[in-house]
Amino acid sequence: MPVQRRSADRLARILDACAEVLDETGYEDLSTRDVAVRAGVPIGSVYRFFSNKRAMADALAHRNLDVYIARVADALDAAGTVDWRRAMDIVLDVYVGMKTDMPGFALLDFSVPAPAGRPPGGANPLVAERLCTLLAEPLGRSADDDDLMRVFVVCVEASDALLQLAFRNEPSGDPEIIAETKELLRAYLARVLD
Repeated sequence: MPVQRRSADRLARILDACAEVLDETGYEDLSTRDVAVRAGVPIGSVYRFFSNKRAMADALAHRNLDVYIARVADALDAAGTVDWRRAMDIVLDVYVGMKTDMPGFALLDFSVPAPAGRPPGGANPLVAERLCTLLAEPLGRSADDDDLMRVFVVCVEASDALLQLAFRNEPSGDPEIIAETKELLRAYLARVLD
């Protein structure tokens, strides 16, 4: 991560351009040259931060996760005191909102697509860890609670699969599948959080 403000601004422009180009071309046709042109920087500036397009997309995915966690925290603060059911709705609603209105997020949320022939590694354990850390205290639990962490991993994995289904044929997300995802999470979490 750059320390100087000018370098940080340039990195942000590169990642913003990467997100925009992703929306237009998809991951396979993403090129560092197109990103450099869109960002208005020399190609060398892109290579100063990233060795290739995968590294650039990975940095965008990490930034997406940081933005997501910040937006969830802000939405929870704005909602005031909420029970765990409302908190889980907020977690999903923020994700769905980012999926529909944040450049590049529809194709690349928190992890870079796996190369053809390889199983996806996924960022779900990291997403679960960040959400568990954020939500443990408001839920009256410890972030070091292994049982709670396992529950969050299951919730994130299940939600990821269902939300992929919700967005597969519906660019704004199938509202019925999103509602079913919330119901599934409520039923699963009730045994732990009630």
